[in-house]
Amino acid sequence: MPSQVATSSFHSAPGSTAAALNLMRSQPSQYVIASVVGRKYILTPRDVLTVPHLKDVRVGDILHLRDIHEIGSREYTLRGDPLVPRNHIKVEATVIEHTKGKMEVVFKKKRRKGYQKTIKNKHPYTRLRIGPIQFTNLPLSPLSSD
Repeated sequence: MPSQVATSSFHSAPGSTAAALNLMRSQPSQYVIASVVGRKYILTPRDVLTVPHLKDVRVGDILHLRDIHEIGSREYTLRGDPLVPRNHIKVEATVIEHTKGKMEVVFKKKRRKGYQKTIKNKHPYTRLRIGPIQFTNLPLSPLSSD
């Protein structure tokens, strides 16, 4: 299935996916909607993203975001069906720290039994810094079905 391109009323729709990517590349700012650890996030370059703890990564590791659902700029949007093909765009995220959330306190009690229990927990999180959005150079062919 070809990707869908949506535009504002001021511009005409580009004829191919490659033309749409070139138009988005010329815009001053871009964003992507990507799935990270099963949830969708709107990401722009230099964002800091806090996700549930990733076990097999260390600080400084670079992760490649593969599940990209949408690419956009101020005037153009390219939606995948359901994903944008991986050869169109490249987005990397760098692990900047492993941290813990705030202290959560759960207090359990049974009435008239003298039973009281306090459970304290801090959930672990991983923080990622989103790198630049890199568009690949696709050949310009009219009405390509990428």
